[in-house]
Amino acid sequence: MYKFIQKHPCSRRATRRDVLLAALGTMGLAASTRAAEPQAVWPRGLAVPGGIARLDLGPAADRPQAWSDDTPLLVLGDAISWTALAGIPLSAAPGAARVRALVGGQERAVNYAIAPKTYREQRLKVAPGKVDLSPDDLARHEREHAHQQEVMALFSPAPASDLKMRQPTPGTRSSSFGLRRVFNGQARNPHSGMDIAAATGTAVISPLAATVVDTGDYFFNGNTVWLDHGGGLLSMMCHLSRVDVRVGERLAAGQRLGAVGATGRVTGPHLHWTVCLNRTAVDPALFLDV
Repeated sequence: MYKFIQKHPCSRRATRRDVLLAALGTMGLAASTRAAEPQAVWPRGLAVPGGIARLDLGPAADRPQAWSDDTPLLVLGDAISWTALAGIPLSAAPGAARVRALVGGQERAVNYAIAPKTYREQRLKVAPGKVDLSPDDLARHEREHAHQQEVMALFSPAPASDLKMRQPTPGTRSSSFGLRRVFNGQARNPHSGMDIAAATGTAVISPLAATVVDTGDYFFNGNTVWLDHGGGLLSMMCHLSRVDVRVGERLAAGQRLGAVGATGRVTGPHLHWTVCLNRTAVDPALFLDV
């Protein structure tokens, strides 16, 4: 009567065949485990003020349409599954929310909930002249604000690639999205972008494939470039020391558009990066692998 002894693959008596079979089994298990892990999606969904709601629209032969009030939403996916991306304003109140969707010729409401989020507050005391604008500066700012609202309303065809973005310049994030500053007891609008501290002249790149849709020298933002990524998704790069692109130019992800500077109303060189989705400033970190 023969006894069959199972040999550990790392045993000194194990055969080469034992070792190979064990290795292949381990590789197969690892591959199976990786396949079972959910894949990351971009942008990440975070249904809070300043965040993004990812709303399942289900299958449809043609790309559905969706709206928040009358503002069109970016819809991504394929015939198997479509997703609407709704940018949530920083001013949104927590609670029930909804969008309209036209799927397969049928219009319906898509409900979701906005969770509360508390952003940091910073109280500062500065000279009055640093807070209150002169009549001329205020008039200029209002003209520029109206123009930039028109830029934010652009809605071109949805992007074909995934929406994972690159950080547009290397450096430390020096001011977080949503930060509310209070100057001399007067509250200002929350910080609508991500500030990245970097030396003047550091290259600034397009975080995603884009078309340059606006450039200019603005009172608060200094030298600025607006990028249209498609489907109501835009980036704004501010305080640049130089602008190396022109309106209408098509940029690949990672292509240089200018350099970090300290133009506009700033205290030092850095890049201010705003991401807008359906005319709403949302947290750029949701598009980054962080």
